[in-house]
Amino acid sequence: MSLKEKIEENLRKVIDPETGLDVLRMELIRDLKIEEDGRVSLTFRPSSPVCPLAFQLASDIQQAVRTVEGVKDLGMDVDGFIHAEQLKQLLLREDKG
Repeated sequence: MSLKEKIEENLRKVIDPETGLDVLRMELIRDLKIEEDGRVSLTFRPSSPVCPLAFQLASDIQQAVRTVEGVKDLGMDVDGFIHAEQLKQLLLREDKG
């Protein structure tokens, strides 16, 4: 199984509690890129600009990707969310701590 397939498999386990659908099926993950050296980048776009679950979903997405064997680094952007900057800062803190 490729690194991309492993990452996608983990992301399918991140479920939006309001819809019962995973973040890939809901198309909340965009621009998923995996480099050969294990660096991963993606954009998280919540289902609405005021999504009440965005912080939890973003944290769950970050955890799902980071726990895949072979992932060396994750760059995660947030788009289309009114608190995008605060969310990015929180993700950076979680990543370091």
